[in-house]
Amino acid sequence: MLPFHQVVADDFEAVNQRILEQLHSDVELVENIGHYLIEAGGKRLRPLMVLLTTRALDYQGRDHLDLAAIIEFIHTATLLHDDVVDTSDRRRGRLTANAQWGNAPAVLVGDFLYSRAFQMMVAIGRMDIMSVLSETTNRIAEGEVQQLVNAKDPAVTEENYFSVIDKKTAILFASACEVAALLSDASKAQRKALRAYGHHVGMAFQLMDDALDYRGDAQTLGKNVGDDLAEGKPTLPLIYAMENGSPEQSSLVASAIRSGDASQLPQVLEIVNATGAMEYTLGRAHKQVERARAQLSGLPDSRYTQAMAEVADFALARSH
Repeated sequence: MLPFHQVVADDFEAVNQRILEQLHSDVELVENIGHYLIEAGGKRLRPLMVLLTTRALDYQGRDHLDLAAIIEFIHTATLLHDDVVDTSDRRRGRLTANAQWGNAPAVLVGDFLYSRAFQMMVAIGRMDIMSVLSETTNRIAEGEVQQLVNAKDPAVTEENYFSVIDKKTAILFASACEVAALLSDASKAQRKALRAYGHHVGMAFQLMDDALDYRGDAQTLGKNVGDDLAEGKPTLPLIYAMENGSPEQSSLVASAIRSGDASQLPQVLEIVNATGAMEYTLGRAHKQVERARAQLSGLPDSRYTQAMAEVADFALARSH
């Protein structure tokens, strides 16, 4: 558990219990896959956003625990579907659910988690929260489709790239903070600032994720280095390298994207480093973190808001 998790350790333990309870199904395969995913761990940053935000706003109820579990279920469902679409075989250091059980069970259990999340939302009984999260799940699906369309297309622009990561990653961070603010009856200004905080953290997180694919190692990352290249994903390091490299360099990167040829990873890495693409990507991530921290100025100073600032810093400093 990372230091900023410790601030809400009791809440986190209660959320984990709620997750296990809500994974119950009469169909054994649903429970098997669900437990496999949850027990894989992960950083659980999205539900953490809910817990820290509600505590920072002095929320006194118990619905924040279910809300955090809902956010984790939505995120896990997207991972299940994403791994099938990307034909990924590793996540968090072990086999993905689709590699372990096959594509069909992975997709269907993802559907189960989505629907269970909405059952839990109904139980909370807040239409404003349901409105935010229904819009969020729709936008995530749009982002995944947009990323699929962009695959193996070296002509994808930086603007298009940022649109995709906003929809597929940042929006759930943003919405986790916003629904926590709604649950806590925060002011309109606080709600807006917290949503912006989550958005900027999510953007930084995805920028770093895309950068790590060209600088990490498989054991640390828990996934295969070069996966993005093998899937033909035109992420920011490659987009910048093509825009700022020589014609020969740009052509090689474009060819690797079109073919999804991970065997060209060493040459692509050389070009990414030679063109300053890594520094550019990390710089964009750093600006997102600065913007995230700035949004916290309107909140009461507490160990919870300090932990939220640390989460923003972690998005930039992480190695996996």
